Amino acid sequence: MTGARPRIVVLGEDLIWSERLTRLVASNGADPVSARDLSTFEASLVGAGGVIVDLTASRYEPLIAIERARAAGLRVLAVGQHDDHELRKKALAAGAERVYAYRKLYEDGAATVGRWLAVAPTTA
Repeated sequence: MTGARPRIVVLGEDLIWSERLTRLVASNGADPVSARDLSTFEASLVGAGGVIVDLTASRYEPLIAIERARAAGLRVLAVGQHDDHELRKKALAAGAERVYAYRKLYEDGAATVGRWLAVAPTTA
């Protein structure tokens, strides 16, 4: 479907960051779908063009979310604490293409998300 806006699922527990991420997606011409728990997230994967997962959560397991998105053939961008190197490594191993610190997306979010969205999807 040429010209269709990609639908990007944003999984985030923190309301402020979830809203910030959905605004970044929308500002880059994609349609954000917000999810705050794993069941809503999984139901939103069908027809999605990619996902953004906030790694700091207590209501869902972010690594499982990444694995399920990748199993569905979707691209994954993750965001988390700048100093949690172990979680970053685990997120990349689970299938995230990139893991950005909150600060990076706070300071340069529109351009960063835009570059990620501009990359052609790969097949899983």
